[in-house]
Amino acid sequence: MLESVLYPPPDIARNPPPSRLIARIASRHSPLATQSQPTPPSAKHRRTYLLWILGLWFAIFFASLITPPLLDDADATHAQAAQSMLQTGDWVTLHVDGVRYLEKAPLPYWIAAVSLRVFGGDAFAIHLPQALTVLALALLGFVWSRRAFDERAGLYTAVFFLTSVGVFLFTRILIPDALLSLLLALSLYALLRALEPPAIAGAPQPALSLSKGLDSETWVRGMSALNPYLMWTFLALAVLAKGLVALVFFFGTAAIFLPLSGELHHWRRLRPFTGILLLLAVAAPWHILAGLRNTGGADGHGFFWFYFVNEHLLRFLGHRIPRDYNKLPTALYWSLHLVWLFPWSLFAPTAILTAWRCRRELLHKEDASSRPESTAGGQSRHPERSLSQHHRERRSRRTPVFRDVRPATAFSRNTVLLLVVFSALVLVFFSLSTNQEYYTFPVYLPLLILLAAALTHTDDNMGGPSMSSLIAHGWSSQDAALRRTLTFSFAAFTLLGVASALALGYGLWTSRHLPFNPDIGSLLAHRGIGDYTLSMSHFFDLTGPSFAALRLPSLLAALAFALCPVIAWTLYSRRSVIAALMTVALTSAVFLIAAHLAFMRFAPILSSQNFADRILRLEQQHAITPDTQVLLFGDQSYGSSIPFYLDRRVFLVDGRSTSMLFGSTFPDVPPVFLTPQQLLEEWGHGPRKILFVPAERRADIDHLLGPHPIVLAETSGKALLTDRPLELATQTLKTRN
Repeated sequence: MLESVLYPPPDIARNPPPSRLIARIASRHSPLATQSQPTPPSAKHRRTYLLWILGLWFAIFFASLITPPLLDDADATHAQAAQSMLQTGDWVTLHVDGVRYLEKAPLPYWIAAVSLRVFGGDAFAIHLPQALTVLALALLGFVWSRRAFDERAGLYTAVFFLTSVGVFLFTRILIPDALLSLLLALSLYALLRALEPPAIAGAPQPALSLSKGLDSETWVRGMSALNPYLMWTFLALAVLAKGLVALVFFFGTAAIFLPLSGELHHWRRLRPFTGILLLLAVAAPWHILAGLRNTGGADGHGFFWFYFVNEHLLRFLGHRIPRDYNKLPTALYWSLHLVWLFPWSLFAPTAILTAWRCRRELLHKEDASSRPESTAGGQSRHPERSLSQHHRERRSRRTPVFRDVRPATAFSRNTVLLLVVFSALVLVFFSLSTNQEYYTFPVYLPLLILLAAALTHTDDNMGGPSMSSLIAHGWSSQDAALRRTLTFSFAAFTLLGVASALALGYGLWTSRHLPFNPDIGSLLAHRGIGDYTLSMSHFFDLTGPSFAALRLPSLLAALAFALCPVIAWTLYSRRSVIAALMTVALTSAVFLIAAHLAFMRFAPILSSQNFADRILRLEQQHAITPDTQVLLFGDQSYGSSIPFYLDRRVFLVDGRSTSMLFGSTFPDVPPVFLTPQQLLEEWGHGPRKILFVPAERRADIDHLLGPHPIVLAETSGKALLTDRPLELATQTLKTRN
């Protein structure tokens, strides 16, 4: 059923020879196709494709917005910055716990603040913009690949993106990288559209515009003129999303792409002079205001030095103050992308082989004026070029990724070249810089578009019942290599699926008699792999008892890996490539849903919301008075979810570190910083103290305050302490309950 719904099986006996088939497909997808042509069969499946995309997004991303709560560290810290905007009305300077937070560009926090105002102060409001950004990236991939290649490539791109491990993993927290990826991708897409001739970029015009008296030529000119300004606007917003690195990636890509593609002489179509003015008009005001409002920090430095020099130049060189960023080892940096793009990284050999075979066409420069122009009767005005056209037709039989009908070929070729250049630039840039695992998020969609194009090409070459039939119909014998790489990828996926199912089954069997403990953090081995700077470090801490808390997600993942890869291999062996790939996507979707369930089990160790809830309950029970002081021991990131859920400032003991360090040097910083000695002197005196202690600093606080403090709550090694017993009335009420 999956095969018949998604893609009708090919019938090579009824199909024309490949050369005519390619021409028909290309003309069908050309933007200049006339209205009199019959509706392409692929258009009948567009609604089904979009339903697949929306269904996957809803199951994987939207359904996981409510739980778990906001996580400590970046997630809740950035949420506090958005929350502070609503509290103070200051939309220029970011604040965390009342302290200036100058290292981030403002756009993600503006969006999060609006979401908080509309939906309330919880995890749903903070993470909804992230989920919508993922959906926008998937739909952009669908539109871009559909225009450059065909309908199936659009489906592949969107589905690949939604079901990649890295996309899921790095959108669990509020970080700007997904938004940066969307805005950069939109600017690159607008760049390609702006380079197209007006008759291409604007066609076809909607009937509605003609009914209002807008003639076709005016519509075409208007759409063509809009594309470059959209490009500059998206680029300006990308700067407001994550700083000047957006300009580095965009201009670096354009500087390499334009000469290689032969489009450099069309630079005027990009409207560089008025476009740069537009970019400055959008991006500059915030930078200027932030610089004027934030002066007099450490050593006389203000926003301009900290943001432009420290957070851009010194961060790249590894000398940022404070030096709290790591750089992944080179081998790990590159190999981890196989994990972030799993399961689709298994199909990389097909994409690499396709790119190698298309290398000459990618770099083939052809001026638009030298392209054959068609007369009204469809004949070329340059009959002397028929031999060149013949060679191009022969070349298209070997490489049908790039359609042989202009202008679709130019857009396809430019798409591939642009995305290759952009991806290479970003990957090399962060291999030299200090980096976090999610910094290369902007290349996920481009790489998956390239993979979708390669798999569409391979699927075209596997249209018949056998490779010998394909060769007999004019295909090159080199296409057999593409089929072998695809066979290897499906075989590897099947073997990995079976191995994963066996491993999960073994874990379920050995832990079948172990009791369930909801506090999984208390059962971890705490091996400290990568000092927990890797996103999945805590998975290396799993033990037998802790695995018992993951029975449900493990069972769900085991069933998916045991059944779906075998089904995918069966469909592939029957030449149903699209159905097989959708089965792989379904496997990944079920695995990611299981991963989210496991992620919820890790909430006690990753979030401190339960401690904030404990404090709020004590206030409601009148066990503590409103003037009770809440303190965090150590770096603010250890318990950043507590001030967010309390919606008020807390005191930071020994907290002048990492992201709070520079803001603490301004003369008007609020008195929220205490030294350990000050804590010791005030402990037991004045207003009641409630102290949050992370597991990493428990030994320090025991040494400072003694081994027997009053513990209000304890989870996963983290503790909530107070300096005096609770009120007797509350203890009596607690006993009765």
